[in-house]
Amino acid sequence: MADQIRLRPATGTWVARAGGAVIAETGAAIELTERGHDPVIYFPRADVAMAFLEPSATVTACPHKGTASYFTLVTKSGEIADAAWSYETPKDGLAAIAGHLAFYGDKVTVEEV
Repeated sequence: MADQIRLRPATGTWVARAGGAVIAETGAAIELTERGHDPVIYFPRADVAMAFLEPSATVTACPHKGTASYFTLVTKSGEIADAAWSYETPKDGLAAIAGHLAFYGDKVTVEEV
């Protein structure tokens, strides 16, 4: 796994925005880098406005990270299906991302501020 995925604390403050609202803001994000993919920022659930998110029926499996559950983002502009995901019980070595959510960059703006 160490050659495939790396975790590190993300420096600075990160926000996730969609539909005219700030969905998440944290200074405690985790950056996950996976070979062959762009880095992904994981937000602690405590720093996410969970009132905007509804669990989705979508579930996927990653051979390196485990089973991901998805969330639909509900904004005043409408619903954004499967905008976020979480690994509730990630595979060994990735426990740091348990209790965190990540957002699809083509559905939610994620940026360091």
